[in-house]
Amino acid sequence: MTTINIRKIQKKDNQVIKNLVINTLKEFGAKGPGFASSDAELEDMYTAYQVKNHCFYVVELDGEVLGCGGIAPLAGENKENTAELRKMYFDKKLRGKGAGKQLIDKCIEKAVQFNFESIYLETITSMKIAQKLYKSRGFEYLPQAKGNTCHTACDVHMLKKLS
Repeated sequence: MTTINIRKIQKKDNQVIKNLVINTLKEFGAKGPGFASSDAELEDMYTAYQVKNHCFYVVELDGEVLGCGGIAPLAGENKENTAELRKMYFDKKLRGKGAGKQLIDKCIEKAVQFNFESIYLETITSMKIAQKLYKSRGFEYLPQAKGNTCHTACDVHMLKKLS
């Protein structure tokens, strides 16, 4: 029997998360600048999420970290009190087991606790299954990007209203 566990990030998770983000993006053809793999926070994800209104989770399958994701205020656009769903990535071994729904629901719950009014995310066209998950959780497509995430290569933008 496999066991899925979602917990808050710990310092020991930094390198595993960095590798997971980079490898998953490569798998989907997302290489170079303009993607999350270029973000400075990848060097120390634990510290990056130890500030107000930030939360980051890892997903373990039988004790092995195989997924991650979190929320933080959307850079450059807080007049609308919007959170950003950040760095939600899953290793192939974790996909299709329901962990995505569990993690996104946990992030939505945390965004509500932080009193955000909406959650924004960016992804890429090739991540079709991820988009299907986001749509099933109430996210809708936007015609253009919001905020200033520096993910200029992401071509899909979605938003979920929380209130």
